[in-house]
Amino acid sequence: MFDSNSSIIVGLEIGTSKVCAVVGDFSADGALNIVGLGQARSRGVRKGEISDPSLCEEDVRHAIVEAEQMADVEIRSAYLGVTGGHLRGFNNRGVHPVVSSDREISEVDVQDVIKNAKTINLPAQNHVIHAIRQHFLVDGQDGITNPVGMLGARVEVDVHVVHGNLNRLQNAIRTVKGLQLEVDDIVFNGLASSLALLSNEQKEMGSLVIDIGGGTTDYVVYANGIIKHTGVLAVGGDHVSNDLAYGLKVPLSRAEQLKIEHGAALAEEADKGQTITIANELGMPLKVISRENLRRIMSLRLEEIFQLIAQDLEYADALNYLRAPVFICGGGARISQIAKLAERVLQMPVSLGKTNSISGLKSALDQPEFATAIGLVKFGSFQQRKRAARSSLAEGIKSTLGQLFKRG
Repeated sequence: MFDSNSSIIVGLEIGTSKVCAVVGDFSADGALNIVGLGQARSRGVRKGEISDPSLCEEDVRHAIVEAEQMADVEIRSAYLGVTGGHLRGFNNRGVHPVVSSDREISEVDVQDVIKNAKTINLPAQNHVIHAIRQHFLVDGQDGITNPVGMLGARVEVDVHVVHGNLNRLQNAIRTVKGLQLEVDDIVFNGLASSLALLSNEQKEMGSLVIDIGGGTTDYVVYANGIIKHTGVLAVGGDHVSNDLAYGLKVPLSRAEQLKIEHGAALAEEADKGQTITIANELGMPLKVISRENLRRIMSLRLEEIFQLIAQDLEYADALNYLRAPVFICGGGARISQIAKLAERVLQMPVSLGKTNSISGLKSALDQPEFATAIGLVKFGSFQQRKRAARSSLAEGIKSTLGQLFKRG
């Protein structure tokens, strides 16, 4: 077991094609090390949302037990990733008048203005998952990162709000709690993936992260170090498999296999006239299909995903922010030539995302499908750091007061 100087953080992603639990060891010096990984095939999830709670609970249990065994820890809580077509992200501004007589902005004013930015006209059944502060304005002066201590009559804040349907979010939370585990926090999967992949420099320059999962595609735009835009498409790798099953007239399980073994995001000249013979269980030739046709079907669906993202970014005026390459992760990043197709559609350089500034299990760090779960651990490490900073500040104040009283 780990010593008490380290802190265990667990990221749990309940995805459409797999359930994944990643264990991170967050040491006292702030280093994050991935020490455990557990996964199970996901059977109770559709389009990123739970459709069969009992099956899902079983799969989560398998993944947790495997992660516990590998890391040699007992898992008691986890940061839970969430996605789904019901999630929405948008930018909003909160305004707050500074009422103190000396007009000095306090931490309370900052909390109040953020609260105002969050209390937007959301549908009653919706819940704010994130209200990520972008920057503050004081009496119209913008670009302020922390206004505490400044003088002003009015403080404003721009935030990026991610929200979703509370009942649909609760389904995932209840599944985890049914296993006697606490949920430390819920985190949008796209945000988690971007935390795993992007360096601070890339966040500053302006980057787009696209996470292509089994049932959803999540994407996040960063610029000037902050999140500018988020989105979810309820389309992913499973839809590619469905298209293949329909177009090639083969069972879905066979279509999935063909996608993995022979698939690509582009049909090229070399594919013309090439065939794939599918044998049945007895080893007899069953069917001959065209490799060009297989790849063309895949290409059409994947192209549509990138086109929908491009349209949304254009509509949100987010394309102008992008200066760094686009990064692709998730199981969809494994599809051959996916980056090349994305470059054609998005008209900018695209590369496959690699986890950044994290050490540990090579088997997890190098796989694009684990980016979300690793990012959940990274999110947890940021929360731990904030809590530690707050408690050390409180301790400092306490000891200073103690010294003063002693002197008195």
